[in-house]
Amino acid sequence: MHITQARTADVETHMPQLCDLLIDTVESGASIGWIPPISRADADRYWQGRADAINEGACVLLIAWEDAAIVGSAQLGLEQRANGNHRAEVQKVMVHTRQRRQGIGQALMLALEDYAIKGGRTLLFLDTRQGDPSEGLYRKVGYIHAGTIPQYARSANGNLHATAFYYKILSE
Repeated sequence: MHITQARTADVETHMPQLCDLLIDTVESGASIGWIPPISRADADRYWQGRADAINEGACVLLIAWEDAAIVGSAQLGLEQRANGNHRAEVQKVMVHTRQRRQGIGQALMLALEDYAIKGGRTLLFLDTRQGDPSEGLYRKVGYIHAGTIPQYARSANGNLHATAFYYKILSE
């Protein structure tokens, strides 16, 4: 497995695999902004938006590869305002269901930190549905639980769930 930073053209070139990853992640119940089912058109629109954000310098997209297949991705949303250009939001950490529990999520998180440090970002933050397995990953790589908000996101069954916020201060 290896990780690369995607450029705008990479998103367009690998759009089918990126859409497959997003659909697989949503269909498996991950709380990343959609409720299943997610259409191919919605997935395509999402990745087009990410390509635009990369082009604008507002996003870093990392892709995890196993041979020529995309097996995961993660993003940094880069704060653009002057009073926050030291921070970035970890977004949409996805690992294909066939590849989970193999260290890909952890490798993506650590690679995001490397990119953040190189870009002068010293504070990372994220949110995740409280009680999801992702919380264990974030704690394992040193994120600190900052608090929760109840009834934050709706799941596929219609229930509202709390979200947990985490942060990590990076040293250069």
